[in-house]
Amino acid sequence: MLLGHFGIGFGAKAIAPKASLGSMFLASLFVDLVFPTLLLLGVERVTITPGITKVTPLDFVYYPISHSLLAVLLWAVLVAVVYMYLRHYSRGALVLGLAVVSHWFLDAIVHRPDLALYPGSGVFVGFGVWSSLPGTLAAELLIFGIGLGIYLRTTKPADKIGVYSLGTLVIFLLVLYMGAIFGPPPPGITALAWAGEAQWLFVLWGYWIDRHRIVPSE
Repeated sequence: MLLGHFGIGFGAKAIAPKASLGSMFLASLFVDLVFPTLLLLGVERVTITPGITKVTPLDFVYYPISHSLLAVLLWAVLVAVVYMYLRHYSRGALVLGLAVVSHWFLDAIVHRPDLALYPGSGVFVGFGVWSSLPGTLAAELLIFGIGLGIYLRTTKPADKIGVYSLGTLVIFLLVLYMGAIFGPPPPGITALAWAGEAQWLFVLWGYWIDRHRIVPSE
């Protein structure tokens, strides 16, 4: 899942309005930010197998450090503790931790049964919505749209940058997502990993957007 994670990041702003959208993106994308580094280091593995699902050619062979349920819970605690130490905002820390955990459950909706409960687990979870292109689009766009709508109701632009920075991000994400689904498979695992590393730019983009939008009730 891609857009759905951004939807969680957008929507979470309403629960912890003092936390930046960039922090929300960092949390909701966190395990996908860890995964490319582990992939480049050879710690986790994925193969490109066109046709393995209707939506993605990626076969996630081994990724329990980034994506097993136990690991995600530990990553969530880490993110929450570090945020609390830096910002002293308990609600924000709690919401960010929950956003990290949400990643696993959203992935479980679309993935094949390849999400381990813990490293070494013989039990794998995945409801396989990626086997249906219409089902995948419906799930992703619904979660993304709801989250974005909540963010728009929670914040208002402080200046023109607050309008255009958000608008361009939404357009860019939609174009990127459609390209990922309907475009050719990645040229290789290294290219895939570096594309994953580029997601950090969205975190920075989120911080930029939030600097130019305000929460009226705050």
